[in-house]
Amino acid sequence: MPLLPPEPFLYPPDLLAATPEGSASGSWWVLHTRPRAEKALPRKFLGAELGFFLPLYHKQWRNRGRPFSSHLPLFPSYIFLRGDGHARLRALETNQVANVLPVPDAEQLRADLARVYRLMLADLAMTPEERLQPGTPVEIVNGPLTGLEGTVLRRGRALHFVVDVHFLHQGVSVEVEGWMLRPLGRAG
Repeated sequence: MPLLPPEPFLYPPDLLAATPEGSASGSWWVLHTRPRAEKALPRKFLGAELGFFLPLYHKQWRNRGRPFSSHLPLFPSYIFLRGDGHARLRALETNQVANVLPVPDAEQLRADLARVYRLMLADLAMTPEERLQPGTPVEIVNGPLTGLEGTVLRRGRALHFVVDVHFLHQGVSVEVEGWMLRPLGRAG
């Protein structure tokens, strides 16, 4: 069965770009959605021209010998909205939002989400990380993700580079090779 294209996941295209201080681009809101509403909300937000980001990953599996694949949310039940109080109210009016979480450090969240987006653009196999384990801080020095900083985990014989989304206490990982990494020195 052919894979359907991914749902809209980012609007506008420059949503995750760094904004100059004092710009009136709005606040970040983390929307905790009702069950299985993550993909319906972006369609509504796109129609209303609200800024949003729904990180997706491609998953393949087999069921009774048949292959299946789909684009699934990296952070189930969460979508990221950027806008003013009116945008927040429009999101609540959809009746698909269970809770709106205020973001105390908007720039940290934006930077985390920009790194997740860069992982998506690299078109590498991504894995959601439910509980982050302490790891060695590293920077990628070779390959399509050069310059990204994160931590490294070992799964079996494979190394995984992890990008944290601190606000959610979750993250995303991609498999990397050791030659792509440089350990970062710890401060203090």
